[in-house]
Amino acid sequence: MQLEILTPERKVFSGTVYGIQLPGTEGSFEILENHAPMIASLGKGKMKVLKDKTSTETYDISGGFVEMLNNKASVLIEDATALD
Repeated sequence: MQLEILTPERKVFSGTVYGIQLPGTEGSFEILENHAPMIASLGKGKMKVLKDKTSTETYDISGGFVEMLNNKASVLIEDATALD
């Protein structure tokens, strides 16, 4: 699936990934390829980008939203700090 992670100041990540794990306001969840369309609010916590089944990138985020539509996830967040 395609993933874009954006803050108001910069593009944090853009590319093809296996999935993404996110800190939702009601608990953590994961989005994988061909997920149903959705919009969810995100809380403060760790976001893990699953580039493939063996490699990941982890970010500390401060909240925002994620939209999944047509096998593309768009993550709009206030700020992200890479933890790798």
